[in-house]
Amino acid sequence: MKKITQKPTSVFFSLVAGLVVFSGTSLAATELAKVNGKMISLEEFNKKYQTLLPLYQNKTPTRAVVLEDLIKRELGIQEAKKLKLDADPEVQEEMNTVLYQALLRKQLSKEFEKIQITDTDAKVFYTKNPDIRTSHIFVALAPNATKEDEAAALKRIKEIQDKELKSGKSFAEVAQKSSEGVAAPMGGDIDYQSKAQLDPAYYEAALSLKTPGKVSGIVRSQFGFHIIKLTAIRPWGEVDPSAVKQVLFNERKQDMFDRYMKALRAKAQVQVRNDLVK
Repeated sequence: MKKITQKPTSVFFSLVAGLVVFSGTSLAATELAKVNGKMISLEEFNKKYQTLLPLYQNKTPTRAVVLEDLIKRELGIQEAKKLKLDADPEVQEEMNTVLYQALLRKQLSKEFEKIQITDTDAKVFYTKNPDIRTSHIFVALAPNATKEDEAAALKRIKEIQDKELKSGKSFAEVAQKSSEGVAAPMGGDIDYQSKAQLDPAYYEAALSLKTPGKVSGIVRSQFGFHIIKLTAIRPWGEVDPSAVKQVLFNERKQDMFDRYMKALRAKAQVQVRNDLVK
């Protein structure tokens, strides 16, 4: 595989831009440079220089080059403030996004690091949430569909269920003829999918069938209506444990995030017009 490298100057430029927000300004006694009265201390420079060194893959820039880039950064910050860019609504929105991400990093990153997923944890999780292979007969419904559109789609899949599936035709034959979507030519088969890859309603309905060969009733997902056939459940011995561990790790991270935000919300006053988002 070809190794992707980046010129040191461009690496430094992008990293220094990030330091505008993420590094704490540490003005110490030893003055290295001044930019319109704003001091860059030797201690601050050394700290940033040492932080950047491991990120260079080819030629490390001289200390003079790094200092010049820090001066350019300070000039840019001062000019941006002179132009009152920090009061620009778009810039403020970007700054708020950075603040939000910084909050999560500061408050949750150490908690995330404590998450440990053992082989046993992964196997127990997978037993409850295995990869499944399914086929489906599908009638699509747009996210902004009207009640009339939804009623028409429901009527359509009921007709398929009552008139075609119950006529004795095979599931694959009906799917090829009447299903919508890219899986229709394959008899509705979407191959093996994990819990993380499928719509939650679809996955739960398929998994609840338990026995390969069984067919569900009509299932509503965020994409439309489905009739699902469970065709196989992949055994633990055929999966990559590391991939399962990653899924479980992500779930636990999400749970920590949800609990943290729930606690913040409990201390706040939040009013929502749910009728306007339906």
